[in-house]
Amino acid sequence: MSDLIIIALVFAASYFGVGFYRRWSSHNEVFALPNERSSHTEPTPHGGGIVIVVICLFAYVGISVYIPGTYSWGYFAGALIVALVSFLDDLYSIPFPWRLLIHSIAAILVLVDVDTWHGITMLGHLKFGNWGYVLTFIWIVWMINSYNFMDGIDGLAGLQAVIAGLGWLVLGLILNMPAIFLFSGVIGAASLGFLLHNWSPAKIFMGDVGSAFLGFTFASLPLIARTVADKNPDLLPIAAVLFVWFFLFDSVVTLLRRAARGEKIWQAHREHLFQRLVGSGLTHRRVTVFYGVLAFILSTFILLSVEFREDIEIAILPVVIILTGLLLVVLAKRNVLG
Repeated sequence: MSDLIIIALVFAASYFGVGFYRRWSSHNEVFALPNERSSHTEPTPHGGGIVIVVICLFAYVGISVYIPGTYSWGYFAGALIVALVSFLDDLYSIPFPWRLLIHSIAAILVLVDVDTWHGITMLGHLKFGNWGYVLTFIWIVWMINSYNFMDGIDGLAGLQAVIAGLGWLVLGLILNMPAIFLFSGVIGAASLGFLLHNWSPAKIFMGDVGSAFLGFTFASLPLIARTVADKNPDLLPIAAVLFVWFFLFDSVVTLLRRAARGEKIWQAHREHLFQRLVGSGLTHRRVTVFYGVLAFILSTFILLSVEFREDIEIAILPVVIILTGLLLVVLAKRNVLG
C-alpha cells in the first residue's frame, strides 16, 4: 500500500510540476518554434521533461536508501549528464557530435558500474562473451537517440513511457524485484502526469531532456535489474527490447531508409513512420493511440509469458511478427511506405 501511495504522490507532483513549468516557460518564452520539420504549427512551451527527470532521479535515490543494495552510481551519473546536455540542447542547440560524446560516456559509466548483457534465453541460451560489451554500448546509445527521435507528435513518447513503465512494474513484481517495481512505477506515474499536459493538442512538449533521459533509463533498466533479479536475469534484455519494440522498429527502419538515400541521418526530419502517418491525414491522437495499443498488447503477452512460462518463450515471436505486420499494413494502406 505504501508503494501505491508513493506512486500516486509522484503522479500528483509530476502533473502540478509540469503545470508550473509550463507557466514559467510561457512567461520566459521558452518555446519550440514551428519549422518545416515540425509537426506543430504554433509556438509551444517545451522542455517539460525536466520535471520527469527531477522526480525520477530524486525518487531513485530515495528508493536506493529505502531498499539497500540497489543503487547504481553509473546509472545515476549517466542519467544526470544525459539530462543536462539534453536540457542545454533544448535551450541553446548543442552540436550532435558533442551530444553523442556525452551519450557514449553515459553508456560507459553504466557498463563500468553494473557490467553488461551476458546473454539471452529466448533462442536457447545464447552467450555474448566480450561482444556483450559492444552490444550493450550500442543498445544504450541507440535507445537514447531512438527515444529522442520518436518524440515527434503529441503524446507519443509520454504514452510509450507509461506503458513501458507499467510493463517493468509488473515484471518487477513477477521476478521479485521490489526496487525495479517501485522505480518503474515512479517512471510511469511521472510520465502520466506529463502526458496529461502533452496529450493532443499538446500544451507543452517533453523536449530532448525528457526523451533522452527516458531512453537512457529504459536502456539501463535491464542492466540494473540484472543485479537484483532472483531468477532468469537473461530474459531481461529481451523484455527491455520488446517493451519499446515499436519505437525501435520505427527508428531503425527510418534510419535505414534515409541512409539508403544518402541523407545525413543525424539531422532532424519528418520521415519517421509515425510522422508519415500524420502526414497522410491521421491526427496525432489516432497515431499515438495506435502505437500505444500495439505496445500495450505486446507488453501484455511478454508478461503473460514470464508469469506462466517463467521465461519469454520463442512463441512470442509470432506475436511480434503479427503486430509489426499490422503496423506495416496500416502504413501500406495510407501509402506512406514509398
